[in-house]
Amino acid sequence: MTQEAVEQVVSEAAARELCQRVLSQATVDGAEVRVESVVEGNARFAGNRITTAADVIDAVVTVTARVGQRSAAVTFNTVDDDGPANAVARAEQLARIAPEDPEMMPLLPQQSTAPVPAFFDETANLDSAARTDAVASAIARAETAELVASGFLQHRARAFAVANTAGLFVYHRSTEASFTTTVRTADGQGSGWAGGTHNDWQRIAPAAELADRAVDKARGSTDTVGIEPGSHTVVLEPTAVGNLTQLLAFAMDARDADEGRSFFSKRGGGNRIGERVADERVTILSDPQDPDLLEQPFASEGLPVSRTVWIENGVLRNLAYSRYWAAKQGKQPVPIGGGIKVSGGTGSVTDLVATVERGLLVTRFWYIRAVDRRTLLFTGLTRDGTFLIENGQITRAVKNLRFNESPIAMFNNVVTMGAPVRVVASESGGLGATVVVPPIVVRGFRFTAVSDAV
Repeated sequence: MTQEAVEQVVSEAAARELCQRVLSQATVDGAEVRVESVVEGNARFAGNRITTAADVIDAVVTVTARVGQRSAAVTFNTVDDDGPANAVARAEQLARIAPEDPEMMPLLPQQSTAPVPAFFDETANLDSAARTDAVASAIARAETAELVASGFLQHRARAFAVANTAGLFVYHRSTEASFTTTVRTADGQGSGWAGGTHNDWQRIAPAAELADRAVDKARGSTDTVGIEPGSHTVVLEPTAVGNLTQLLAFAMDARDADEGRSFFSKRGGGNRIGERVADERVTILSDPQDPDLLEQPFASEGLPVSRTVWIENGVLRNLAYSRYWAAKQGKQPVPIGGGIKVSGGTGSVTDLVATVERGLLVTRFWYIRAVDRRTLLFTGLTRDGTFLIENGQITRAVKNLRFNESPIAMFNNVVTMGAPVRVVASESGGLGATVVVPPIVVRGFRFTAVSDAV
């Protein structure tokens, strides 16, 4: 990716001009336009060689037309000539025949949002040569250990703007990057994983360092033994904690809770705000301004996102209120956004392992699927390094295990928490939700079966 390509991320001035040009075509009751501009680079590797590499430049515009309580949206990426005019005309045509939406809220007027310094030149300017060097350094570590590496490096520069005919215009630009690698033994029986992510490429551990972690896991994960399923004390590395914690964001909707469809529903009606739902050491918050999160300071319709404490010292303090549900309930809107950050203590994974007499160390989870959304019960598998802990020491590798567990149960059964770190929480290893979590010792973590999968 060259500097010339990076400059194709739409600037604030260009986004404002484009929004005004689109909105000027509107002839109906109201209109909204969203502009997303992305410049992305990536490199994928497998079998100790780069398999694909790409640079992607794209800009997408979505215009939504409103006619009374009816609306329709058209998405396009041809912003010159007649593209905007044709898109607006089509959106208006569709809006006139769309069914009425009784929950449609008025367009937002201008909002006040604090800028977030989430754009880093080092990330935006990560060109193909730098990506190749990073991947090559990871592959070299694997080859030296006579192991096989695969993985994914992805980075993105993005701008997003929202404007409407009520006078709203908000704009944010950001960068983010991630590097993940899986290292396996030549016979495929041992596997280790490591990864890192941040808005600033310089804040991610070097690829060679991450590869060394994965190499160590792979070397240690051969000759596995089966462990009887059941409830075990576990040391969950931050990535494993993040895999489960991010699932909470989809469950913290006030309407679902008020209408009895959520773990946070109160018996007899209403929600559980004000009740204890986790260990008193657990605080979960979102904050776009937090230097560990650096997220977009407004939601997709332009509503400002501020610091929100969801769970404070184990007590549920907030749920997400859409504008419609907030108005209906006499509340202020609380949008989802700003990333997820969990409180913690001090110490590393190694420090936590030393406190466990007998248990399991889990690197990460994958193939996570919902079992019962009402109770927040999920199932999935351990992956890429699961180990037996005895007397504070890792003694041997164990076969992977299937779990049936809830992130709420995890946060209720905390024994010890380490220092929070930002993790790659997505199963794919690419860019995903912004999650900052600690390693955690958890008692009574439920496993239901042994898996021969590596």
